[in-house]
Amino acid sequence: MAQPTQQPKKQIAFFEKYLTIWVILCIVGGTLIGYLAGDQMEVLSRMEVYQVNIPIAILIWLMIYPMMLQIDFTSLKRIGRKPTGIVLTVIVNWLVKPFTMAFFAWLFFSNLYSAFITPEQAGEYIAGAIILGAAPCTAMVFVWSYLSDGDPNYTLMQVSVNDLIILVAFVPIVGLLLGITNVTVPYDTLFLSIVIYVVVPLVAGFLTSRALIKSKGEAWFTREFLPRLKPMSVLALLLTLILLFAFQGVNILSNPLIILFIAIPLILQTYFIFFLTWYSGRKLKLGYAVCAPAAMVGASNFFELAVAVSIALFGLDSPAALVCVVGVLVEVPIMLSLVAYANKNKF
Repeated sequence: MAQPTQQPKKQIAFFEKYLTIWVILCIVGGTLIGYLAGDQMEVLSRMEVYQVNIPIAILIWLMIYPMMLQIDFTSLKRIGRKPTGIVLTVIVNWLVKPFTMAFFAWLFFSNLYSAFITPEQAGEYIAGAIILGAAPCTAMVFVWSYLSDGDPNYTLMQVSVNDLIILVAFVPIVGLLLGITNVTVPYDTLFLSIVIYVVVPLVAGFLTSRALIKSKGEAWFTREFLPRLKPMSVLALLLTLILLFAFQGVNILSNPLIILFIAIPLILQTYFIFFLTWYSGRKLKLGYAVCAPAAMVGASNFFELAVAVSIALFGLDSPAALVCVVGVLVEVPIMLSLVAYANKNKF
């Protein structure tokens, strides 16, 4: 009798698997560069147009554009068949997550850490957390969905809906929550950030993917073209992190515990949102293949957008930008632990 063939174990790609290590190396390298370069880093910081740093803008655009190529808005036509999972994703990501992130940030930075940081610093740390919490994941969630045996087509619908909502809801929610924290909101810069980092790459990605699929076919686009772009996105991410920590070098060396301080509320927020979505999905009788990705979308963040917006609003060496970068540092190990939990508790 023939033995049943075993399915190969799903694995995360090499770079994504060790992303935390690469980020740590970028932290160390960037911090040393910033410390050794000193005031010379100001040359790069002055390369701005309307408060948008040009080198960072180019790097972040190179990160985001490949992600937008993967969005297929024709999948939105299938929402009506199974709307519950989409509704849950929208409620958690836009009516719950930004506000719980603001609460955790306020609790820690304005209260529990009040003996270690000034009220002005607390305001910017909170602002960075708010920006991070208002930007739901659009890229790595495909990896988490794959590893947890989620429905890839439904995950695509969830991400596509979030990308459309970002266009209209990100600015008002961030503006509202920053207003609550008494941070002055430069709305012109906030709107410009959305145009540069969401609208432009989204339109460019859509037009590019349609043109290439029409001329070369969907199989070539998926198997050949998209993998070729991944190194570009990866390199841009690493260079962005090095630059950010080069500008943060003096701040980090003067207060090395700040990375840990920032990580704690971000970690709590991630686990809280995951389990809130997970158990809500089970109550709503969602199938596992829809519920697991919904929880992953809620728990993870569009950190590329968050980094870009925090830099545009507060500057390269700001506490707000540092919060978003620490978000990159903690996300991968946390999300891998949640993938393991989901796989162990399939239903």
